[in-house]
Amino acid sequence: MKNMQSGGNQGAPTFTDQHAAKYLKRGFDAILKGDLKDAGACANLVLKYMPKLVEGHFLVGLIAQETEDWPIARKAFATVVDLKEDHAAAWAQFARVLLKMANYNGADKALENAVKYSSDDPLVHNVIGTVYSLLGDQQAAFDWYNKACSKSDSPLFMLNKAKSLVFLGKIKQARTALEAVLDKLPKNAEAHWILSRLERATDQEHIDQLLSLIEEADAKRSSTAYLYYGLAKEYEDLEKWPEAFKAYKAGANIKRANVNYDEKSEIESFKTLEEILTKEWLENAGEGCDASSPIFIIGQPRTGTTLIERIITARDDVHSAGELQQFGRAVKSTGGARAIGMISSENVRAAAKVVPKILGDFYMDATQSLRSDLPYFVDKLPINFLYAPLIAAALPNAKIIHVTRDPMDACFASYKQLFADAYFYSYDQAEMARHHVRYRHLMSHYREVLGDRMIEVA
Repeated sequence: MKNMQSGGNQGAPTFTDQHAAKYLKRGFDAILKGDLKDAGACANLVLKYMPKLVEGHFLVGLIAQETEDWPIARKAFATVVDLKEDHAAAWAQFARVLLKMANYNGADKALENAVKYSSDDPLVHNVIGTVYSLLGDQQAAFDWYNKACSKSDSPLFMLNKAKSLVFLGKIKQARTALEAVLDKLPKNAEAHWILSRLERATDQEHIDQLLSLIEEADAKRSSTAYLYYGLAKEYEDLEKWPEAFKAYKAGANIKRANVNYDEKSEIESFKTLEEILTKEWLENAGEGCDASSPIFIIGQPRTGTTLIERIITARDDVHSAGELQQFGRAVKSTGGARAIGMISSENVRAAAKVVPKILGDFYMDATQSLRSDLPYFVDKLPINFLYAPLIAAALPNAKIIHVTRDPMDACFASYKQLFADAYFYSYDQAEMARHHVRYRHLMSHYREVLGDRMIEVA
């Protein structure tokens, strides 16, 4: 890149609006190609000469998101909305980043502004849909993805719509959407994986497609795991057990190489939970929120929590709210934490000092839009097992149902599942076994703490 200046020194080229537009386009195109180095160089050049150029800071935010540098992304999008308050795309991306940083109050406000300033831009609609999906409001996510698809024929928007349809149980519509994606992106690994999960395979046709795609794929890329998990599932449908296990193992190895599982931090967190959330702590925690509508179903993933939810919500006075992130949000927000990912020892200590009623009220406020007018609702996020004593203190009238399964069955069921952004321990059999032992030990402690407050279903 040639050096330019914004001033008018004799003999030196001037950095004009046309130059800025050129390098911004190059930067945005570079992100799409995965060339973050060139994208960063373009952003730096533009902002060197035009430090208040809105789209320059927006480009920085997008680059930082790609590298998961959340503090830089937050600063960049905050700068954009300071310079241009009605920048809906920046508000939407800002909300997404703040969620990643566990700044839930800030994320809610940013999302409100994204919705407020959104116009007919399908890119903005798509990001708003993604934020709602992260919040667990799948119906709202679908509505925004649908808006995006009505304004654009982007297959990536259609893929998001398909995923929301799966969440909502609209399988036929999801299949139609996935077929539309694959018409335009026949090698899209995620679409193939979702398609393989919709119905039971009865022949080799899609397996042959997956094998062909695997031959062409980069074995180190995280997206290749989708192909192996789809292949394994269809082999399993056809009762080709050795082939299925081999494919699951290959997919899990790829996924494990692309995630950051901090086992040491998990060990410390579990130890702190057991040390602090004791029977004595619960007895002296203080008054909680008197709401009686929540029913929490907790445990490990793939242990039958969905089955129990369906049994309970078969009653006409119980609403299924899905797998909600809101209690974890409440724990971190009321404790003033800004940790990303699994609850840390610091989060635990802070949460244990929060007045239970504040925690309970925060949760009930955060779930208000996700509840119906029915007397009860089910929150079926398995990982809420971490917070069982906090739930009991914050919502003393809530029901807590702990679902258990044979350890081997539970672990293998998780090993076969490709999770979106959670349960990183599940891609290595030894790590998963150690995690499961910690989980069972912690729940044994919670059983003593909670007594009859926790209903157990095996």
